[in-house]
Amino acid sequence: MSRLLRLISIIFIVVFSFQKTEAQSSKSRFKVISFYTAQNDLAHISFVHEANKWFSEMAEKYNFTYDSTQNWNDLNLKKLLDYQVVVFLDTRPESVNQREAFEQYMKSGGAWMGFHFSAFALTPSCYPQNWNWYHDEFLGSGQYVSNTWKPTSAILKVEDSLSPFTKGLPKTFKSSPNEWYRWEYDLRKNPDIKILVAIDSTSFPLGTGPKALEIWHKGYYPVVWTNTKYKMVYFNMGHNDMDYGGTNRTLSYTFANKVQNRLVMNVLLGLGLK
Repeated sequence: MSRLLRLISIIFIVVFSFQKTEAQSSKSRFKVISFYTAQNDLAHISFVHEANKWFSEMAEKYNFTYDSTQNWNDLNLKKLLDYQVVVFLDTRPESVNQREAFEQYMKSGGAWMGFHFSAFALTPSCYPQNWNWYHDEFLGSGQYVSNTWKPTSAILKVEDSLSPFTKGLPKTFKSSPNEWYRWEYDLRKNPDIKILVAIDSTSFPLGTGPKALEIWHKGYYPVVWTNTKYKMVYFNMGHNDMDYGGTNRTLSYTFANKVQNRLVMNVLLGLGLK
């Protein structure tokens, strides 16, 4: 009988240990929450839907939790403290309470990724530059100044090959089509900003117009950077090409680019596990 009891005990321990290991392995490595509006430009709406689908797939592959919401009132400290990474997919918070909560979250060690329009600010416009901490200090870019048109692929150059965010990337690579932004401030002059990726000069002329100012022929344009005072990375990518005025269907996809995707996942895993 004692031998049988010992055998049962051993079986119980093995089964319990296996279940415990399984539970631990299925536990999310970190949690991500994305905020979006998806109500304005068709290209931004297309990107948001694409991004939510892609990040959900990556969450299964890399074992993290991905939640997304249009409810910007969830941008409060009580909610944010349950997440290791916050993502802005297409806009920024507008209320004072939301902005204060986000600033406190970041200053307390939270992490953030932002795409394309999340950095946009232009006075006067529907999105004026009325948040100095975010645009001037946190992003360091100031206001939007101009853009290329129509959405076009660019040859991008890795500016910081030693960063873990750019690990495994080639020195240059071709991006997905995008509307590229130019900013008020020269990020190279900001000691807190580390530029990760910029437009390579071989991209020029960049853009097709029809307006002459929408075609860039020279200049230095950062498109991915981090502020070393915070756990954050901004991507200028996030504007799909669309059949405007025709079928309004999506003509290109931001996440249909393996090299670019690797950069995004390097950043997300680096922020989430840091």
